[in-house]
Amino acid sequence: MMKQLAKLPSLSTMSYCAPIADLNAYVRFANSVPMLEEAEEKELALRLKLHQDLEAAQRLVLSHLRFVIKIARGFSGYGLPEADLIQEGNIGLMKAVKRFDPEMGVRLVSFAVHWIKAEIHDFIIRNWKIVKIATTKAQRKLFFNLRNSKKRLGWFNKEEIQAVAKDLNVKPSEVIEMEQRLSSHDLTFDAPEEAESEEDHFYAPALYLEAPDASPEKQISAEESQDREHDKLHHALEKLDQRSRDILNARWLNETKATLQELADKYQVSAERIRQLESQALKNLKQAIAA
Repeated sequence: MMKQLAKLPSLSTMSYCAPIADLNAYVRFANSVPMLEEAEEKELALRLKLHQDLEAAQRLVLSHLRFVIKIARGFSGYGLPEADLIQEGNIGLMKAVKRFDPEMGVRLVSFAVHWIKAEIHDFIIRNWKIVKIATTKAQRKLFFNLRNSKKRLGWFNKEEIQAVAKDLNVKPSEVIEMEQRLSSHDLTFDAPEEAESEEDHFYAPALYLEAPDASPEKQISAEESQDREHDKLHHALEKLDQRSRDILNARWLNETKATLQELADKYQVSAERIRQLESQALKNLKQAIAA
């Protein structure tokens, strides 16, 4: 049924389910379609329900396109193209038309609002800020109601956070996290073609230089190389005599560095002798590591 609705012949040039190339022309077209009287709407719905009359379905859908546009524009604050929001809303409208029962005693527009908003909600969740920001039912509710819960501009204070968390039945920490997500901004990967200044181009990620340590392969290679050098150093130190190891540890490896005179007092020799022992130990260490 949905595929048939999407292929109504009289909309070949401007289908309500095809990509919207000229939004202004589409809006004019939608507003030009006459609205239905209640009796006429019920008659068409019965024809669709009882006889699968696609012409009746077409008239029901076309007469409600203006409502989809109005609802879609209410979600313009999420930074997604208005034409895409309208298209998703149109899918919800067609689903509503398919399921509408004229015997329920309500107008189609009242019944269709839920389906239109549901499709737009799902589209926003899938596409807003690329990353899926809401997974649970409570988070989805928080996402779409947080802005309406704000009583002033700016960040919530502690009392407002507690109030919103209580109203939406979520944790205060979830309110804070979602507010941070909503307050962040997307950054285009490519440099904007019409930047206000040359400095704006420098914030495009596409222009960033590659970080030499960003590659996982290079990071693993560097870690393995560091481990090998650490093992070599450990084995080289083991080959030194105890006094030489102690001098190197005290002079180079310990957090608190000892002075030549402190080591001279410890070993009852001159500071110059400690310097000589240190120099010879470093020379032996380098040779052992290079071997």
